[in-house]
Formats: sequence, C-alpha cells, structure tokens
Amino acid sequence: MKRIFSGISATATTLFRVWRREFYLVFHDQGVMLFFFFLTLAYPVIYTIIYNQEVIKDIPIAVVDNSRTVSSRELTRMIDATEGIEVYDYASNLHEARRMENDHKVYGILEIPGDYDHRLGRGEQGVVVFYSDMSLLLRYRTFLSALTDVQLAAGTDIRQENISRLGLVADGMGGLPVENEAFLLGDPTQGFASFIMPGVLVLILQQSMLLGVTMLAAGIKERRRRFGGIDPETVPAGPMTTIWGKTLCYLTLYLPVCVYVLDVVPMMFSLPHIGDFREMFLYIFPMLVATAFLGQTISVFVTERESSMLVIVFTSVIFLFLSGLTWPRYAMNDLWTWIGNAVPATWGIEGFIRMNSNGSPLWEQSHPYTMLWILAGIYMVTAYLVARFSLPSRRARLRGT
Repeated sequence: MKRIFSGISATATTLFRVWRREFYLVFHDQGVMLFFFFLTLAYPVIYTIIYNQEVIKDIPIAVVDNSRTVSSRELTRMIDATEGIEVYDYASNLHEARRMENDHKVYGILEIPGDYDHRLGRGEQGVVVFYSDMSLLLRYRTFLSALTDVQLAAGTDIRQENISRLGLVADGMGGLPVENEAFLLGDPTQGFASFIMPGVLVLILQQSMLLGVTMLAAGIKERRRRFGGIDPETVPAGPMTTIWGKTLCYLTLYLPVCVYVLDVVPMMFSLPHIGDFREMFLYIFPMLVATAFLGQTISVFVTERESSMLVIVFTSVIFLFLSGLTWPRYAMNDLWTWIGNAVPATWGIEGFIRMNSNGSPLWEQSHPYTMLWILAGIYMVTAYLVARFSLPSRRARLRGT
C-alpha cells in the first residue's frame, strides 16, 4: 500500500512539474501568448463589431418603369417604403439601369413591363421582373423578403379593389385567407451577427488553442535541433504524464478565457444569450480537452514554429463550413460529414448554439456532449502515441537514462 501511495505521489509531482514548465514556456513565448490571449480577446470583439449591424437595410435599386401609371408608381412606392430596399433612381431603360449596377450605385433592378396596369385592369396577373446582384447572398435574402411582403400586400389591396368593383362590401374581407406569424427562435432580430457569431466564438477557442499548442511543440523540435536531440526545457516524464500535464496547463489558461468569450462578449453586443452559463461551461469543457489532445496529435506535422500557421490557419474556413453554420450538415455527403465529426468544434458549435440561443438544457444535448468526450478519448490515445513513438522523444529518454 505504501508503494502505491508513493507511486501516486511521484506521478502527481511529475505532473505538476510538467504543468509548471508548460506555464513557463507559454509566458516566455510571445507568439504563443499572441494566440492564447490576444487572439481570443480581440478577435471576438473585432468580428462582432464587423457584423454588429445585424441586418442590411435600404439597399439601393434602380427602377425601369415602362408602364408609367398610377399602379406602377404605387408598386414602386410600396417597395421603397420597405425596410430593406431604397429606390435610388429611375432609369429610362434596362441598359441605363445595368450601367448603374456596374458602377455599384445600385444592387438590384426592378423592371415594370408596359402592360402592367392593363393586365391588372383585366383581372389578370401582373408580372414584374427583378434583377439581383448575387455577389452577396445577404442582399438577395433581403430583396427576397422585402419583395415577398410587397407582393402579398399588393395582392391583398388588388383583391379588395376588385371586390368593391363588384358592388360587394370589402370591409372585413381583407388580408390573406390564412394569416401566419413567425417566431424566430434563437435569432429574433434576423441579424447576421446573432446567427453566426455564437458559432464563430466556439471556433475561435479551438483554432487559437491549436495554434498555440502546435507552436509550442514546434519550439521543442527547434530546441532539439540546436542541442543535438535534447530539449533542455523538457521535464523528464512518461508520455502519458507529459500530455496530461500540458493539457491541464492549457485548460487552466482557457477556462477563464471561456468566461470572457462565451459569456462577456455576447452580453457586450446583445447577442442571443439565454442559456445557463454554468451548463454551457460544463458543455464546452470536453471540447477544450479534445482540442488540447488534438493539438498535441497534429504537432507531429509541425517542424517549425512558423509552419503552425500553415497547418492550422487554412483549416478555419473548412471547419466553419463543416460545422453546419454556412451549410446544413444533413445536406453534406458522407465523406464531409465524417470529417466534420472528427472536429471538436463541430460538436461544440452544435450544442452550444442550442444552449446559448435557444435555452436548451445540458441533458438535451447528450449526443454532441457524448461525442465530445469520445473525441477527447480518441485524441488522448493519438497524442500518447505521438509522444511515445516520436523519434526525438525516444532519444531524449535514452540520453536521460
């Protein structure tokens, strides 16, 4: 029994020494501090400020009115009165309107045909044509929403006018046959920042940790090349103790950062934030563990400090896509779905958004929460294998003995 307690004490002491040494390396490396602290403190604020306008309003369009009647002017007035569209100018023909669009004075063209009023007068369907600049899908979404509202409102007015012409009483018969009311759960403002930033905040945590961990690992390899295969900063310890000591260091640093990124930033910019932060904190913990082990795993591909940028940064856009924020995961093919399943931020974003924006409790996110712990276990094994079987590590242990 005494031998067991002695072994536990020795392991705990070595674990603490690895943890303490990793702290020293972090705070004596400006590049790592830049990724661990500046990136996580500044990027959430910068990104949120960029998208904090939430919705695009008063997008300028040009109108080509070939009808030039009261009804066509009324349609133009209704479109101009919407929140999303502003009539910038009238164009005499479509060629002139396209010239305005090429000069980026307008981002859409409304063409009203010459028979618009005649068709309405005959009780037929009036058709107008809208050309949208597709360089930004947010503009197209705003155009579509505004034009749909105008179409429904104009249709109701025309129906009431036709009923009145028949000598019937139109009062009380207005509106659509079926009225609908939308409740936008998780994003009541329909804002872009409220939609995408909660997921981006989680991705920032993962990417910043991966950058810092791989840069620290590259620093070890650079010191070994300078000192003949030995890293003078390394604490003699077994591979399991080493990876866990480093992971505990990263968790100690990132748990306070999580409070700032996932709790303070949403409150600063009035982003959706209705979940219980204590449960969200417990949910994000296994993602941090999995990310720490993942960083130690992929460090085998990083041989120089600068190469960590090449290995990690280009994956940010890929991971954002795989998370389902820009394209639903159920619409992806099996290959991309499996790749996305291997990324901790994918499951971290999925569950965090549901908890943060929709107020879901932790127990309802049992599946992504379990997947995060599974990934943590898998990457712990791979990190152990990298530490155990990497050639420089074996040389260092042999020289240490």
